[in-house]
Amino acid sequence: MSSIVAIVGRPNVGKSTFFNRLIQRREAIVDSVSGVTRDRHYGKTDWNGRNFSVIDTGGYVLGSDDVFEAEIDKQVELAIAEADAIIFMVDVETGVTPMDEDVAQLLRKVNKPVFLAINKVDNSKRLENAVEFYSLGLGEYYPIASTSGSGTGELLDALVEALPEDTREEEAELPRFAVVGRPNAGKSSFINSLIGEDRYIVTDVAGTTRDAIDTRYNRFGFEFNLVDTAGIRRKSKVKEDLEFYSVMRSVRAIEHCDVCLIVMDATRGFDGQVQNIFWLAQRNRKGIVILVNKWDLLEKETNTMKEYEANIRREMEPFTDVPIVFMSVLTKQRIFKAIETAVEVYKNRSKKIKTSELNEVMLPIIESYPPPAYKGKYVKIKFCMQLPTPQPQFAFFCNLPQYVKDPYKRFLENKLREKFDFSGVPVSVYFRKK
Repeated sequence: MSSIVAIVGRPNVGKSTFFNRLIQRREAIVDSVSGVTRDRHYGKTDWNGRNFSVIDTGGYVLGSDDVFEAEIDKQVELAIAEADAIIFMVDVETGVTPMDEDVAQLLRKVNKPVFLAINKVDNSKRLENAVEFYSLGLGEYYPIASTSGSGTGELLDALVEALPEDTREEEAELPRFAVVGRPNAGKSSFINSLIGEDRYIVTDVAGTTRDAIDTRYNRFGFEFNLVDTAGIRRKSKVKEDLEFYSVMRSVRAIEHCDVCLIVMDATRGFDGQVQNIFWLAQRNRKGIVILVNKWDLLEKETNTMKEYEANIRREMEPFTDVPIVFMSVLTKQRIFKAIETAVEVYKNRSKKIKTSELNEVMLPIIESYPPPAYKGKYVKIKFCMQLPTPQPQFAFFCNLPQYVKDPYKRFLENKLREKFDFSGVPVSVYFRKK
């Protein structure tokens, strides 16, 4: 279970540069999702063999200086609530500002490791100037230069040392289904109506559900954990922090689940934030089911459902092999179909295909439609096998793997889906030298 590290601080101190440096210099990055409403950044990185997620709380702020400050305070509070460790970044060029003091005041009350990183320290004069940041009362500081990377190693060593140990691994693993989606799409109500009791309070209080809560659920002869990402803060009128919060919480739930049930509001459509959650799940190679809630509220004609579904699939391209269930939590319409579908997707994700069967099916297809020749050279695929990973990944062995292009990979992926049913699951295809 990877930890979450948040980078906080006022605008223009170099948070994003540091963030980009963290996630690009490591080969193990999954992806950084940007553009989650203006510049939200989330990425994965590792240091000294420890994986963790990084959240850059940069670029959120709207309006004038006083709104500025309120917004930054809010970001910091959210980061404090969700993250396992916090990097507080300041700028040696401007020295200590009133806004830095505000943030420091919030951080001094925190029970989590806080690392004061003083950015833009790229010469000895500036190193002397850094001393004034002791006045923030956060103890030890780390002089760094995020553009050149100087000093970041010491900071990351200390950070990784302070992260909580990976505990989740030892527990007996039940399959985990995460219910994610934007605020107010009906996630908690969905879980409440499934388990037949009001397990989750649906309130306006910030962070009602501190952590994603697990609910054990046993139906259809199948036992699993339902993880709710409810309790998203709706305290303020500002859409900004609410979106940030739901992304932060979805990140955590998605990383630790097997199947994502993405609940969307039929009246709002498959909008930007739902798409971000979808791509996040897809990049983390999780099983996915789309649940279109509040279907009872839409005026319907003969083809409404077909057209609605076609629109969603257009937005999802190229990964369109995802089950979509139209439901209404209020009228309990198709809510058990939603769970049945999730169980199917889970089985698809853990499906193992015998090497002999795989070759029997795939080699004749490859023979009829070989990869196109490249610079007069022919690619010959001799053998394929499924890799021993938690999700479906296939290796095809051939003489010239570097000449196989994406369209052909997609062709093979589609054939695998057609023959073996991997509905709702991202499938990876690799070419290796035989």
